[in-house]
Amino acid sequence: MTDVPTRRLAVVSAGLSQPSSTRLLADRLAAATRLAADRHGTPLDVDVVDLRDHAHDLVNAMLTGFPAPDLDRTLTRVTGADALIAVTPIFNASYSGLFKSFFDVVEEGALREVPVLIAATGGTARHSLALEHAIRPLFVYLRAEVVTTSVFAAPEDWAGGTAAGPLATRIDRAAAELAGRLKGTSPHRHSDPFADPTPFEKLLHGTD
Repeated sequence: MTDVPTRRLAVVSAGLSQPSSTRLLADRLAAATRLAADRHGTPLDVDVVDLRDHAHDLVNAMLTGFPAPDLDRTLTRVTGADALIAVTPIFNASYSGLFKSFFDVVEEGALREVPVLIAATGGTARHSLALEHAIRPLFVYLRAEVVTTSVFAAPEDWAGGTAAGPLATRIDRAAAELAGRLKGTSPHRHSDPFADPTPFEKLLHGTD
């Protein structure tokens, strides 16, 4: 029997508080995706990133054009994953500045063809429209493969900290779609363009 390679799932949460409903939703989606992947016989390694831990480094990276070592390692973890769950709180009918800043410093092309599940939290269900008019277009622009079902959670969707009713159904559906994208696919490996530089001698003589 051929061993199935373990897939890596990166989970990016842009929640600002601790505890955070955004992180809570991210964890529920990750757990549901792991369960769905298990049904397919696909082992999954989940790697969760809290963007609040990198807030200052993100500002500096935007100003200087270079990420600090900790942020650089986090970017590598996210762009090297086989799939991504991205969750943001909604402010003023769009994603948070912290969320956008992170994906602004992701290297161009790094998320090409990576399956992505998008999700968001907000104080009212009216904010759910932001998933389709702001967040999905962002990942389409990044050439990621966004799964059909997106997930929005308002305060009334949680029952004692547990996803209830339609929210639970939507989480399971989106997770199944993401896990399905991983079934039978080759592991994603983003190549660093600076990892194998052309020797100076070849540049000097104009040869490849």
